[in-house]
Amino acid sequence: MTADQRTTAPVESAPLTYTWRSPRLWIVAGSVLVIAGAAQFVGAQSIPVGSLATITVLPLVFGLLIGGAISAQPWRRFPLDLQSTAATVMGVAVLLLVARLSFTMGPNIRMLFDAGPALLLQEVGHLFGTLALALPLAVLLRMGPATVGATFSIDREGAFAMVSERYGPDSPQYRGVLSMYAFGTLFGAIIITVVASVLSALDVFDPRALAMGSGVGSGSMMAAASGAVATAHPELADEVLALAATSNVITSLLGVYVGMYVALPLAEKYYRVLTRRQKTRPDADAPAFAVVAAPRVGVPTWTALGVLVLVGFVVNAVVPRSVGLHLDLRALGGFLVLAALVAVGIWVSKLSRGRVGAMFVVITLGALISTPWSPVQEPLLTLVNQVDFLGVCTLVLSVAGLSLGKDLPMLKAIGWKIIPVGLVSITSAYLLASTVAQLALTVWK
Repeated sequence: MTADQRTTAPVESAPLTYTWRSPRLWIVAGSVLVIAGAAQFVGAQSIPVGSLATITVLPLVFGLLIGGAISAQPWRRFPLDLQSTAATVMGVAVLLLVARLSFTMGPNIRMLFDAGPALLLQEVGHLFGTLALALPLAVLLRMGPATVGATFSIDREGAFAMVSERYGPDSPQYRGVLSMYAFGTLFGAIIITVVASVLSALDVFDPRALAMGSGVGSGSMMAAASGAVATAHPELADEVLALAATSNVITSLLGVYVGMYVALPLAEKYYRVLTRRQKTRPDADAPAFAVVAAPRVGVPTWTALGVLVLVGFVVNAVVPRSVGLHLDLRALGGFLVLAALVAVGIWVSKLSRGRVGAMFVVITLGALISTPWSPVQEPLLTLVNQVDFLGVCTLVLSVAGLSLGKDLPMLKAIGWKIIPVGLVSITSAYLLASTVAQLALTVWK
């Protein structure tokens, strides 16, 4: 074993606990507030790429980049214990994000009953598109365990919670999700625009099938793909846009459960099968550089949840490119509703000794109480709708950015490999979903 290889094993340190009274915790909270607030203030920025497409950089990307720059810069490193604190808080933050996501699912539940077979079956294409092609490519490129996180889906918001709950925010799988999320956010709309334009020009697919396939769970990618198809078939523009929007909602509704109980376990098993021979070689997937050993830091769950509610409320009040805060007590009420939902999820998970995941409880209970049949839907939605979903995403990714410095060596190991894997993942998910929709339309004409 070489000296470089020996440095890959982090040294265990005594665990620390940061509570309300710990100034170190409030340094992290203040940093997240400044970063996420600055990102919200900058707002979404559009960057045209010739006449082909436009890259829209959302505040959440700025939050991730600013946080990552602060934690990874070499001049005055963000303390490792604070990076670990951010990673610990991240585990609760993703549940808060899932809670907000559940309140977009419940009101749209009728779409599942109204959707035809073609719309429902296209989710199968999204599932197997990434697993069938992107995962083997990532294995071939030796991305290591990050392969599972990067290729079990196209990794939008819900993927953070799935992987974080199953593997933890310090895992290689989580770094895979983070890499694919950043790639898809920046380049996904461009890639899917080109693919949709080419498929429309080939005139092999029914435009309705291409519209259904565009609902990959990302609003920007859905808009880009459906826009390209609608442009190629102006006579069907309204139908194309309606099918695409419905498909995207259905993917959001079903994608969380499919991801938790089908896609992620299947990706893990498939990865193990494909890497059986690789693992007969010592350190086949191990990085050949030193991994930063950060101290373990614990933050009480209720403390982390309280900090996130306070910081999230202030960040939610930031208006893009406007001086001053738009404080709305209904938004505070919305955050408290989301926090209560997360608390119930964590409590049920602990009560069942982990047999029932907190994420499952949060997403299911949130969707149920926000359905049209719920007697409390109206008052809850009045509060929760004041909580900007993308603002919560910015909050979560700002926390993630502050924990990135200690993970930089592992992220460098992924490096350029995420480009071909991302290209194949997004393209294959859209192509296979459109193919499944095409077959369903042919059968159920």
